[in-house]
Amino acid sequence: MPHESLLDRRQLLSGLALAGLGTVALPDASFAKAAGIPLETPEDNLRALIRLTASLQEEDCPWYYNGTIYACVGEEQPRPLLAFTGVEIYRMLRVSPTEYRMIANTITYYRDVVSHQFLFKFSNPYTGIVNDVTPAAQGSGSAPDSGFEYSIHGVRPVRFRSQFADRPLQMWWTAVGDYVWLHDSTVYPPGLKAPRMQRKTNFIRRDQFLDSTMDRLPTMFTASVFQPWPAWMKMGDRPGHVVWHASGAKLRSIDEIPDEHRLRALKDHPALLSLSAE
Repeated sequence: MPHESLLDRRQLLSGLALAGLGTVALPDASFAKAAGIPLETPEDNLRALIRLTASLQEEDCPWYYNGTIYACVGEEQPRPLLAFTGVEIYRMLRVSPTEYRMIANTITYYRDVVSHQFLFKFSNPYTGIVNDVTPAAQGSGSAPDSGFEYSIHGVRPVRFRSQFADRPLQMWWTAVGDYVWLHDSTVYPPGLKAPRMQRKTNFIRRDQFLDSTMDRLPTMFTASVFQPWPAWMKMGDRPGHVVWHASGAKLRSIDEIPDEHRLRALKDHPALLSLSAE
């Protein structure tokens, strides 16, 4: 995320990864059409995706999330291994009416899976070694080839754009009752160690989604991420991998981040809590 961290997007933005609700396009939006949601064209999909992910305005959009990391080894029952809390800051830079570039910063802290206290040392149950715990803290940077392209041709890491063919942006939206949600999967560049997959769902109230005056939607999400053991666990060639399960929400400002996480992040990585200087 390498730092392995929640939304493996992180590695994409920092050269291999950091952030981007990287999405795999689907052939149609029939669920949304049937419910009367106006998402007929790639342009409609792009505008909705930008509002859901960040904002149509060039402004910082912080997300807060937490969850549990499970260890998976062969046919054994998945084992709750770690808890975590994290913050990602997104900003959409408008390139043209049909293209944006998203940059992002992330600060994720590992926690004890029972007490939920911050972890600085971890007694590794697989190696018997006490590991130093390394938080996942990094940013996409301001280079022109950093971040993710969001356009009517798809969502892809800018640095690897040439490796992804243009496809009309058509997302899998669902509208039922008072809610609209979007399923998507992160787009990874070739060559990353397997397993490597993120599947995420964003949720928003239907009335807010349909309010065209709202440039920035108060979205919530839940996600599952499959990836190799965190590097700081020093697992070597031991078989297995981890699965992150996370849920979170877009916030109005970093002031809404829970105090314990916000105050530590302000102390450890104050520059990563803003993209305004990028």
